[in-house]
Amino acid sequence: MTLNFSAYGRQWFTDAAAARRDVLAGIVVALALIPEAIGFSIIAGVDPRVGLYASVAIAMTIALIGGRPGMVSAATAAVAVLIGPLVRDHGVEYLFAATILMGLIQIVAGLLRLDLVMQFVSRSVITGFVNALAILIFMAQLPQLTGVTWVTYAMVAGGLAIIYGLPRVTRLVPSPLVAILVLSAISIALGLSVNTVGDMGRLPDGLPSFALPQVPLSLDTLRIILPYSLTMAAVGLLESLLTAQIVDDMTDTDSDKRQECGGQGGANIVSALFGGMGGCAMIGQSVINVTSGGRGRLSTFVAGAFLLFLLSVLGPWVGRVPMPALVAVMIMVSIGTFSWNSIPNLRRHPPTSSAVMLATVVVVVATRDLSLGVLAGVLLSGIFFAGKVQRMFAVEREETADGAQATYRVSGEIFFASVDRFTRAFQAERASAVLIDVTAAHFWDISGVGALDKIVARLRRDGSVVEVVGYNRASADLVDRFALHDKTGVEMGLAPH
Repeated sequence: MTLNFSAYGRQWFTDAAAARRDVLAGIVVALALIPEAIGFSIIAGVDPRVGLYASVAIAMTIALIGGRPGMVSAATAAVAVLIGPLVRDHGVEYLFAATILMGLIQIVAGLLRLDLVMQFVSRSVITGFVNALAILIFMAQLPQLTGVTWVTYAMVAGGLAIIYGLPRVTRLVPSPLVAILVLSAISIALGLSVNTVGDMGRLPDGLPSFALPQVPLSLDTLRIILPYSLTMAAVGLLESLLTAQIVDDMTDTDSDKRQECGGQGGANIVSALFGGMGGCAMIGQSVINVTSGGRGRLSTFVAGAFLLFLLSVLGPWVGRVPMPALVAVMIMVSIGTFSWNSIPNLRRHPPTSSAVMLATVVVVVATRDLSLGVLAGVLLSGIFFAGKVQRMFAVEREETADGAQATYRVSGEIFFASVDRFTRAFQAERASAVLIDVTAAHFWDISGVGALDKIVARLRRDGSVVEVVGYNRASADLVDRFALHDKTGVEMGLAPH
């Protein structure tokens, strides 16, 4: 993998207008990161500083070495839900060690090109992933909307009015940033009784410091952290690669998924060395960034750098930011993330595609686990695909006038899902000579070859003379390697096909 420095430079700076949009978008993202990072820290059972420092380190590092400009990575719920038992049973230092190992695994995954597994994730799964995440983002705001006064609802409504109304007047400044600033000014000036960022947890009062995890370097430590590291690495890469694909679609640009795998690994290592937990790409924050005008690496770097500035310099003021302002922003993200055209497409798309999308949504929302939902969608897609290919198969039988010779013309795909139909097509055959023509067929696996073996063996055992002709080159190679009865190149004189 080579680095094109000219292209890399353009990902940071194209012109002054783009740089201004990146900076303003990064500021919006930084403000929205604070309550989420605190919330994820609570889920993981660690001090809020662990999540906040992770968001700073991951965002700034991934901006430098990631493969998807404009995508935001930080501490996430997908990783936080996995590490609670590790922190509870062994302490936060083991979390830092597990996060370093997580990063190393992700770097190796990039070198092994495991990013290519995304080719097996269908568009229906991605749509289901996006819709489920939009629902989860909205549901995450509900605690801030229950058991509160009318002032909270009024501020949320006002924030949404600014977010959606301001772009009709001007797009010079991101409307979510204006909403946060205006509602913060009103809340502080009037002393409104609403929840604030400070109510979520104590904000750090200093800068993160470099330190190695204080754990024994032993096989016992490895046995403790390895299962967590593998799971975190897999979930982090899955969510990051899916988010990268979504940002690709939103911006109509491409990205280097292999570099993104390595970048995520490097960012997590840096996070752990500065007292942070593991993380990955965040679709919600990435949507905020893109819709606010952020497209380059600068926007992601500013998000991390400005978050560090807020925590270290403006901590007391940041703690007074009203939660209704951030709730309004996240509701906007939820609405913008949801694929609304997928609803009418339920009737227009094939039933199997709609079933995959709905299954992905249901599993993700029910389990709060994005990886389980995607896995369910991919498995269901595979089952439906196998069923579809299975039906692309036919056997036609012809016989001579005296019935002494039968010719079978096989067409389509012969693999594990179609071997039953393939075998049953020959069950009633009693002709003394049988010709099986597979010119229009293709054998994909040893299940198909085994089925052919079974057919030939039974017919010969019943006294028939059997000949198989018409293998294409790939099928012939498979038969020659694994068949027990006929070897195409030796017994049948294979002709080029």
